[in-house]
Amino acid sequence: MRTVHRRTRVTTRNARFQQWQALLTNRTKRQRAGEFLVQGVRPISLAVQADWPISALLHAEGRRLSKWAQELLDSPVPGERVAMAPELLAELSEREEGDAELVAVAGLPQDDLARIPVGPAFLGVLFDRPTSPGNIGTLIRAADAFGADGLVVSGHAADVYDPKSVRASTGSLFSLPAVRVGSPRQVDDWLSGRGVTVVGTDEHGETPLFDADLTGPLLLLVGNETTGLSATWRQRCDRTVHIPMHGAASSLNAAGAATAALYEAARQRR
Repeated sequence: MRTVHRRTRVTTRNARFQQWQALLTNRTKRQRAGEFLVQGVRPISLAVQADWPISALLHAEGRRLSKWAQELLDSPVPGERVAMAPELLAELSEREEGDAELVAVAGLPQDDLARIPVGPAFLGVLFDRPTSPGNIGTLIRAADAFGADGLVVSGHAADVYDPKSVRASTGSLFSLPAVRVGSPRQVDDWLSGRGVTVVGTDEHGETPLFDADLTGPLLLLVGNETTGLSATWRQRCDRTVHIPMHGAASSLNAAGAATAALYEAARQRR
């Protein structure tokens, strides 16, 4: 039996459009609505593959759509189908009007550390107070690529569900659990009794990255882009590591350093 979806039109800057527009820039409104926007073929496709909750698929009215977009709109994927004026959809997709084709409205998951499995081969990453949503998305992508179990974002930080983060993750956000926590105590309680080693990355870390044993259950800590790890998180480290550097650069940015550490952990675990 063919699935019947609710179909509506939005051709003016009405209240619904303004609500979706606010999801682009307003973190508080994303939280209140429990939704965020997903832009781009790969992120939307991966969200669908992961059975992520989608409340609406927005598409350009009167425009010939690609095979991918039309098949998705005709598919059993849940969610309202909304035909939008092309210029309005372009604003929500943050692309040129002629390039805008489809935007998904997706649900926010619970910030529950239980979403991240902790087993004998656990590899997790914690990003302490990141200020750049693009760095969060880049780190989600790297963690997914190198087999991590999940990402924890701690403290006063940029939003995991900011459009810049979602785009930078290139869809990995939908396959790798990313959980926001307010305090280190939540992480302490989550890891208590699980035998997880906590390793901090720091340009002055005591052990070169390539000499550190990263094969056991491990939580890798990455600090703020400017100030590094907070004193609170440093105290929780079982050890710290540094990445040996050559040339004029004294350090990598946070996402770059984390990617190097994740690669080394994956290499050792093979």
